[in-house]
Amino acid sequence: MKQLLKHIAVLLLLCVHSSSAKAANPIAEYHLDERTVYAIPVSRNRVTTISFPGPISAVDAANVTSDPKIPGLFQIAHTKGSYFLSVRALVERATTNMNIRWNKKTYVIELIESSSPLYSVIFEDDTDADIRPASAGVTPNRLLALLDKAKAYPLLKEYHSDAVAQVEYMNFRTNPRVLDYKDYEVQLDEMFRFDSEDTLIFRILLRNKTDQPIQYRPDGFSLRVGDRTYPQSISDASGTIPPKGEAPAYFAVTGTPNGGRNDLSLKNDFTVILDRVGTNAAPAQPVQPEAKPSE
Repeated sequence: MKQLLKHIAVLLLLCVHSSSAKAANPIAEYHLDERTVYAIPVSRNRVTTISFPGPISAVDAANVTSDPKIPGLFQIAHTKGSYFLSVRALVERATTNMNIRWNKKTYVIELIESSSPLYSVIFEDDTDADIRPASAGVTPNRLLALLDKAKAYPLLKEYHSDAVAQVEYMNFRTNPRVLDYKDYEVQLDEMFRFDSEDTLIFRILLRNKTDQPIQYRPDGFSLRVGDRTYPQSISDASGTIPPKGEAPAYFAVTGTPNGGRNDLSLKNDFTVILDRVGTNAAPAQPVQPEAKPSE
């Protein structure tokens, strides 16, 4: 019996080590298989978002609560009909299982409290294109409406919270993310994600370090994430950064260049690229971000 318990302890240590190694990259992607149990490390002071290719029809779990006033091992947040749910641990060393119904199948997830959690878990399916609508169907009028909603977000949040209930939002004004391009800077102030339209909207502040105005194409923004580049879908910008001055701008990215979904999280390390006017140089690359996003 002692030998058996010893083997179990070793296996548990290996599992913990494996989970910590995976969590070095806090974003994980898995292909859906109803015959697989997915172990997902979750923290008590971080939120883990689990995304599916389509609307989740049901969530069954043991010792999981959606009300912080009700005791449980884990806390879950999920809106009926949405593609994702968020979960965090409430008790140290807690474990439980959670069964998710999607596309008439049941997928089993084992939640494990860990100091090295995953922040985002993305489940993919080979038939994604048939289940989730392509972002190319978002009309220009709809993009204008989203841009207006982003601009009015503080007022809508305060007086009409239902209108922005499904909007993911990050504010960096107190701890801005700054990208340095030698003669100008791009400061990320606010970011919004509209999941139904697969659209991200950025409010940025452009800062000119020189004594000459800097011209850029107001419809020439693009976004880089890793080795992928996404052109803008709409923008509201002046096209000029005054000498030793600042200029605010908004721009949006919708889907992928080939018309699919990007499903980009706001927690990515984004690089904003301007299309400069009056120069034949290649688009500048940031020298060194002065600030990184707060967790």
